[in-house]
Amino acid sequence: MKQFESSLLHDKLKEYFGFSSFKGNQEAVIRNVLEGKDTFVLMPTGGGKSLCYQLPAMLMEGVAIVISPLIALMKNQVDAMRTFSAESGIAHFLNSSLNKTAVAQVRADVLAFLHKIKVSFYAIDEAHCISEWGHDFRPEYRRIRPIINEIGAAPLIALTATATPKVQLDIQKNLGMSDASVFKSSFNRPNLYYEIRPKGDVDRDIIRFIKQNAGKSGIIYCLSRK
Repeated sequence: MKQFESSLLHDKLKEYFGFSSFKGNQEAVIRNVLEGKDTFVLMPTGGGKSLCYQLPAMLMEGVAIVISPLIALMKNQVDAMRTFSAESGIAHFLNSSLNKTAVAQVRADVLAFLHKIKVSFYAIDEAHCISEWGHDFRPEYRRIRPIINEIGAAPLIALTATATPKVQLDIQKNLGMSDASVFKSSFNRPNLYYEIRPKGDVDRDIIRFIKQNAGKSGIIYCLSRK
């Protein structure tokens, strides 16, 4: 496996994504992927999981296959990857949002050649969907390993923001990556503050809170769209 100097990784990080430095253990994860090793990543939302497979996909020879249950995220990431290259075919997504013509184009560009081309690695995002002990179990995720075996073996990187030890073991067992290097990031968010308040005049309380935080960004969660 081709070795990448730290300076080169930082140069490519800046060139493709505009960042001057990696967050947390992103670089260690990326190096593990570049070395062709199975990798399990437990990282909080906003910790930069996507970069852990996007940058290696840009640097490694062959095609990286990313599996995700999130259709909007697929489109967002593919659109972003296409801005990094003048070649529109650098990234594709295939899901139920595509019409028959678009599906045919993706197949013509990539899928029909999976048995012939070099797969650099497989990335399984939202990997907790594999585990029946997880909060978002999807039975079709259990078929990932057999499909990989059919296409051809290559290193795996499984990523999730939520996995108990039991779910983690289930993911690794199902994917056949029990010997994977495991990277766990801290979930501590010192910038977050939690408080429970008695419910009174909700509209008045919200207006007061907004006025007290003028000029700042924030999110107000509601129980329903209504």
